[in-house]
Amino acid sequence: MIRSLLVIFTLFLFSCTEQEPPPPVVETQALFNGTDLTGWYADVPDMDTDSTLASPFFVRGGFLVSAGEPRGHLITEAEYQDYRLEAEYRFPGEPGNAGVLIHASTHRALYDMFPKSIEVQMMHENAGDFWVIVEDIEVPDMVARRGPEEEWGITEGTARRILNLTDDSEHPLGEWNTMVIETLSNTVRVWVNGDLVNDGFNATVEQGKIALQAEGSEVEFRKVELTPIEALSAVD
Repeated sequence: MIRSLLVIFTLFLFSCTEQEPPPPVVETQALFNGTDLTGWYADVPDMDTDSTLASPFFVRGGFLVSAGEPRGHLITEAEYQDYRLEAEYRFPGEPGNAGVLIHASTHRALYDMFPKSIEVQMMHENAGDFWVIVEDIEVPDMVARRGPEEEWGITEGTARRILNLTDDSEHPLGEWNTMVIETLSNTVRVWVNGDLVNDGFNATVEQGKIALQAEGSEVEFRKVELTPIEALSAVD
C-alpha cells in the first residue's frame, strides 16, 4: 500500500515538472497617467533664453495637451524597445501638425530642435508618414515614396520624408484618432484607426526614448500606453 502511494506521488511530481510553465504576464504601462506629466520632461529651446515662456506641455481636463508653441518636445525619462505604443489624439481646433518620435536619443540633433529619432507623423491628412531625423529606415517602393535616391538623407536639406500608404485614415477634424506604433528589433509598423499606414524595416536604431511634439498646433492626447511585444501584429 505504502509502495503504491509512493509510486503515485512520484508520478504526480513528474507530471508537474513536465508541464509547460505559464506564459509571462504582459503588462500595459500608461505613459500618461491622466493627472500630471510624471515620467516625462520637456525640451523647448526657446525657453533657454526667455524665462517668461510657459511650457507648451501641460494637463487640462484629464488630457495631455501640446499647445504647439513654443516649439519643442515632451520626452520620456525612460528608454524602450520592442513595444506596441497606442496613442489616442485629436486636433481640437484648427488642423495642424504634431508627431510621435520613437527611439529618440541626442537632443536638438536636427535644426537645433529635433532629437535624433524616427518620427511618425501626426500632421492632419498626413498621419503615418515617416520623417527620419539623423536615423534612417527603409520601406517598400522607396523611390516612389521618398523621391530620387540621390536626394535621400537624414540631416538638414535632404529628403527625409517617407510617405504613408494612405491619407484617408484619419477621422474628421476634432474627433479622436487612434495611432498604434509597433517596433520590434529594426522594424516599425504603424496603424491609424485600424488601417496599416506604414511598415518600415532596417531601421538604424532599435531603442530609445519616446517624444511628443509641439510643432505649431494644439493637439490633445487622452491615452498614451505602451505594451511590450515579442512579435508584430499580422497585416492583411
